Amino acid sequence: MQVLLDTHVWVWWSVEDFSLLSNKAAKALEEAEKRWISAISLWELAKLEEKGRIVFSIPLLQWMKRSLQEKGILVAPLTPEICVDSCSLKGFHKDPADQLIVATSRALSLTLITADERIQRYPHVKTLW
Repeated sequence: MQVLLDTHVWVWWSVEDFSLLSNKAAKALEEAEKRWISAISLWELAKLEEKGRIVFSIPLLQWMKRSLQEKGILVAPLTPEICVDSCSLKGFHKDPADQLIVATSRALSLTLITADERIQRYPHVKTLW
């Protein structure tokens, strides 16, 4: 199985704060053949640091590169198909990062691991929590 990590799941799993992950999510992360994040998650994390909503003990770019390498996480690019689909999600909320993450999950046929209940309720994306 291949999975797509929502931004918060990527951070929680990378810092090994397993108490924030559901048992199903933790098991899926450990057992996944491949783990992906959307390229927008890199930007989203940078914005969170810029706004002071998250702090790292090392420079952010260093943290990102270390996390991706140590956890074996692949970055899915924002393709034209993903960008167009993200703007065509009928009935989905207006957060552009979430729209791109959902569209990435759909385009690559990946199960999205997310604690976000708004995403979980969207019927046109496969989620796990």
